[in-house]
Amino acid sequence: MSVSTSAARPPTRRRRLSLIAVVSAAAVVAGVILTAPSASAATLFSDDFADGDASGWAKSGGDWSVVSDGTPVYRQGKLDSELARVVAGDSGWTDYSVQARVKPLAFDGSARYVGLAARVAGSTKFYRLVLLNANRAELQYVNGSSVTVIGGASRTVATGTWYTLRIDVTGSTISGYLDGTQVGSGSNSSIGSGSIGLQTFHATASFDDVLVSGSVGTPPTTGTTSPTTAPTTPTTPPSTSTSTTPPPVTGLVGWATQGGGTTGGAGGSTVTVTSLADLITAAKSTTAQTIRVSGMFTCSEDVRVAANKTILGVGSNSGTNGCGFNLRDASNIIIRNLKISNVRAGNGNGDAIHLDNSTRVWIDHNDLSSNTTSGTDYYDGLLDITHGSDYVTVSWNILHDHIKCSLVGHSDSNASEDSGHLRVTYHHNEFANCGQRNPRVRFGNPVHVFNNYYVHTVDFDYSYGIATTEGAGVLVEGNYFENISDPTHIVEGDSDPGNLVARNNTLVNSGPVLTSGSVASIPYAYTLDPSANVKSIVTSGAGVGKITT
Repeated sequence: MSVSTSAARPPTRRRRLSLIAVVSAAAVVAGVILTAPSASAATLFSDDFADGDASGWAKSGGDWSVVSDGTPVYRQGKLDSELARVVAGDSGWTDYSVQARVKPLAFDGSARYVGLAARVAGSTKFYRLVLLNANRAELQYVNGSSVTVIGGASRTVATGTWYTLRIDVTGSTISGYLDGTQVGSGSNSSIGSGSIGLQTFHATASFDDVLVSGSVGTPPTTGTTSPTTAPTTPTTPPSTSTSTTPPPVTGLVGWATQGGGTTGGAGGSTVTVTSLADLITAAKSTTAQTIRVSGMFTCSEDVRVAANKTILGVGSNSGTNGCGFNLRDASNIIIRNLKISNVRAGNGNGDAIHLDNSTRVWIDHNDLSSNTTSGTDYYDGLLDITHGSDYVTVSWNILHDHIKCSLVGHSDSNASEDSGHLRVTYHHNEFANCGQRNPRVRFGNPVHVFNNYYVHTVDFDYSYGIATTEGAGVLVEGNYFENISDPTHIVEGDSDPGNLVARNNTLVNSGPVLTSGSVASIPYAYTLDPSANVKSIVTSGAGVGKITT
């Protein structure tokens, strides 16, 4: 048996633990860096499966066995198992850190995962950190069929690649780390103690080097990496200097993955700007560049964005007030983690973000707003996509307190330019007190609207949620509508009607979802969260300050 606990450790395991510092050099050669517990922490449990024995683990579902993967690993090899899990340790453990190396091998469909569990208090009650095959890591509290997302982040999840997962539980604070970087942390007092576990859901995976420390140390600064795996988070500190290592693109789903994909400023230099003048200069440059925006800039003229740019707000309070970002005749653009507010209709294009004949664009984790008291036309749109723009993903943003929030296709008379284009994905956005156009679509087919949260809480004349017109095709699935009197319209204003297919939506104090006709098929892979969970998922994950910058 290769399990080691504080109560009983076989000689081979005791020797391994005492020599962690020595063998770490050999691990680096193999592409693996292990994180040992702090000097003051007691090792409660460890298992590297080196002796080919996994008898300390209790199995439930799946096909678990110790196999060779260069070295012995514990593998779950049954792909069609719904929830395969093993548990070990002591149900009385309270505050501890559990870490394991995990290699996903295959996924059977969408919304599949592999993961690590802590404070396992029963077969369906625990905290867990999972790698979803939608390129996302999530820290969750599971209680029966209810799953509460404590935190999460977009991360590349590739089969055949080792990752290090770690969960720290101390009191009511639950934190999760992927390869040494925190991906989620929050307060949850539902489970006070419990053992540890390994899990797969419609997936096969290998697990190794399980280590439980009896006190929570500092987060690991390095983790398991593959020789071909790039870092998942930028490391450039705020400065006015340039570097040649922009942050990589991870977590992108939807239409922006098509047409050659969207990489933004990858491959170019990285610069941090601390003034509006520097932002304007950098954004309109003709070279590929990642632009880190440090500060909130007040202005009256739009920031013009040229091709091959990533614009990334630093922290949770960077962006513009009074002017927006204008993408005209541009391609390969990423805009993330910015606050943009109070853009007047008379200033430039009048939108917080405006796409005009632009393609391959990703708008992610931003906060866009004005107010609902100044009248319909005082402000224009928050996010408008027009003039044949194409291959666009709008994800994890908060659009709030505005009348006309997001328009796809500016005019009924623009069919010659827009038909066959305006393909947009909206997913995991929060539309809060957005009076209309969430989105309003002309011509685009298919426009994919999934797993968004719609809510109306303030007293103003709310019109509708999603509208399809001028023959557009909109797929509306897995969304959560709360206090929305008209979730969908098949026609709007003087426009001709469009097509809308709806499925698996949750309606809370809301009117019916109207449907009509058919919609073109979706060409990309995506994971659909259960609509009942979308409110908690989106409110915890959308907006600024939710990604590492």
